[in-house]
Amino acid sequence: MPELRPRRNRASDNPDPNRNPHPIVKTPPRKAIVRTRQNKKKNNNQKKKQINNQKEKKVASAGKRRRAEGGPVIEKRSFKEEAGERAMDEYDSGGRSGDKGPAADDEGAAPIPEKVQVGGSPVYKVEKKLGKGGFGQVYVGRRMGAGPGAVEVALKFEHRSSKGCNYGPPYEWQIYNALGGSHGVPRVHYKGRQADYYIMVMDMLGPSLWDVWNNSSHTMAIEMVACIAIEGISILEKMHSRGYVHGDVKPENFLLGPPGTAEEKKLFLVDLGLATRWRDSTGLHVDYDQRPDVFRGTVRYASVHAHLGRTGSRRDDLESLAYTLIFLLRGRLPWQGYQGENKGFLVCKKKMATSPETLCCLCPQPFRQFVEYVVNLKFDEEPNYAKYISLFDGIVGPNPDVRPINTDGAQKLICQVGQKRARLTMEEEDDEQPNKKIRMGMPAIQWISVYNARRPMKQRYHYNVADVRLPQHIEKGNEDGLFISSVASCSNLWALIMDAGTGFSAQVYELSPYFLHKEWIMEQWDKNYYISAIAGATNGSSLVVMSKGTQYLQQSYKVSESFPFKWINKKWREGFHVTAMATAGSRWAIVMSRGAGFSDQVVELDFLYPSEGIHRRWDNGYRITSTAATWDQAAFVLSVPRRKPADETQETLRTSAFPSTHVKEKWGKNLYIASICYGKVILHQCINKIYDAEKDGPFLPIAKRSCYRLAFIICYTTRSSVCTQIQVELHARLGGSCISIRDAAIGGGASFQTQVRSSCIYELVSRLLGNKEVKNEEPWLCSEAVMGSFRFGLVLR
Repeated sequence: MPELRPRRNRASDNPDPNRNPHPIVKTPPRKAIVRTRQNKKKNNNQKKKQINNQKEKKVASAGKRRRAEGGPVIEKRSFKEEAGERAMDEYDSGGRSGDKGPAADDEGAAPIPEKVQVGGSPVYKVEKKLGKGGFGQVYVGRRMGAGPGAVEVALKFEHRSSKGCNYGPPYEWQIYNALGGSHGVPRVHYKGRQADYYIMVMDMLGPSLWDVWNNSSHTMAIEMVACIAIEGISILEKMHSRGYVHGDVKPENFLLGPPGTAEEKKLFLVDLGLATRWRDSTGLHVDYDQRPDVFRGTVRYASVHAHLGRTGSRRDDLESLAYTLIFLLRGRLPWQGYQGENKGFLVCKKKMATSPETLCCLCPQPFRQFVEYVVNLKFDEEPNYAKYISLFDGIVGPNPDVRPINTDGAQKLICQVGQKRARLTMEEEDDEQPNKKIRMGMPAIQWISVYNARRPMKQRYHYNVADVRLPQHIEKGNEDGLFISSVASCSNLWALIMDAGTGFSAQVYELSPYFLHKEWIMEQWDKNYYISAIAGATNGSSLVVMSKGTQYLQQSYKVSESFPFKWINKKWREGFHVTAMATAGSRWAIVMSRGAGFSDQVVELDFLYPSEGIHRRWDNGYRITSTAATWDQAAFVLSVPRRKPADETQETLRTSAFPSTHVKEKWGKNLYIASICYGKVILHQCINKIYDAEKDGPFLPIAKRSCYRLAFIICYTTRSSVCTQIQVELHARLGGSCISIRDAAIGGGASFQTQVRSSCIYELVSRLLGNKEVKNEEPWLCSEAVMGSFRFGLVLR
């Protein structure tokens, strides 16, 4: 292999796995008891006692330099996903969040008083119970001495020991004070404490939308749901204008007015215990953050961002409203039915995988449009409430007086904004949609590479490397003064990045069938080596690289069945930072070190590539320092270095194949690979539209340019109902009545490779281009015939 020189004549290597049949890698021994430098000489009885007690062993300091603690690496149990939800049957309500405190009638709580008088109120007799929520319970109250015809009120009781009352009166009281008089928020007449309870005296309301739906054989008329959409958007707009987001929008929290009164058709939004500010006291939007261990809301209706622990903003209320509307209209959401402790994880994954077209496939078009708008809102983007309301005008009709829900508030909003701005034709709407969307497109498995600006240096990469070929590449690199800086795995083959800028003085590595081989790592720790790079393969094997000359003082790692953010957060408080990550199948391995040279660190975790979060972190001075991805999730650790680099430029790249060509281009700009992994991303966020060739026919208005790069995303389903996704990129030249395919590549992220007969693709391309002839200038796909159906998107670049 030719030598790689800085900035010029950089070569790559794509090794033949059949060569060099004599691997240097030694199979690791069977698992043994972990020993530290302090307990190596302990007798067998002490060892047996430690094993029987199953205690976590730690590696203590030795010499001047402290060794890494064994802490979480010793754990053999699975780290399971946490969800604050009980199991639900098909027609149960959406449940409550685990973030809420216990209700007041739990075992051991003080009994509800028979009479109530708080805050200068009249005396109320407590009658029947109306319901129980996450922040207390509600009873009917009737004024004493006023006879049986006395006006009823709602009495909300919250025990002083509940989570919302840790520091005095319930947090919800502050929200009602701030939102007093807001459209759609019930009035609070009195509030105060009596004995062990904080009590609010509120307007008596009617049934919830959940009750109405449940009492109507789990159905609701389209006109009714459209009116709920219009008025719900209006209520949220008023609440948002006061600087708050509700945080728990769902059918149970929308109530109608009291039956038989003038307000029986009026809609109210209740239960403000999870409301938070999206705007601070200075009028600025609150800062973005993500804490994957925090969930607030109800699993069934929560936004994807709430599932992922992101700071709440206006988009989250609107996404929850969208799910509420689809539930009322269709009677079910695609993610209902999941059970178990990892229910929240599975629901979020399903929400991310469900397109607006699928979610709204049996709904009128305005519902799909509304879903598309709200799921693609940015964190601090101001929603166009008037436009959203106008989408449903065609369903409810022009006469507000005959609507099943009072929509006066929405009509006032539209009048304030102006009818001309609110109403858009479909063509105008499509033109206005941004090309780059937050959650549109199809998920795919791709290479994710991160590049940092560096002074010119020597860097080398190898990919598709079989186990037996690793030693010769590493030895050759070491001879040339290069050390491994990053490793990754794809299809049980390895990728290596080696460069001269690591600062390491020595390096060892091990290929192991374990993920990870604990005993070998402990032995190297005792020799002053620290983990500097790790990778895992889908077959469960791992490649661990350990180095001398690092700046680390202490090290710990954890292997987990899910991303262990709680453990990471705990180690942050102890002065550790994430310095390496890897995955093997669905398992995660996280390495954390003291002395890593970071002043702060955050995590971006998503089921797709978290583009918005990464850009926001970049704007705040963070840079990606570790990456890893499974076929479900991608994790990015971003850090603030204690020493600011001279050039903070950082770029990321996502490609279906290993980015060999792109790497060389980056080298020419003094950008070098800092981290690389293979896993879940969203494929082509800039997709204009998804088309079904059998239904939609040709759509491409051929622009003035004659040369295009076309990217197809194909969902292919065989007769056996096995689905996969294929990405086909074509470099094409349009001319006259034909398109000439000059270059193409095929790649996919499924568990098996699917070959596509080229004539099928040509036929589909021809139909999309308006029946233009497709001429093959270079054979690029195999001739194996396949049977099935295609659905794909097309991008012009």
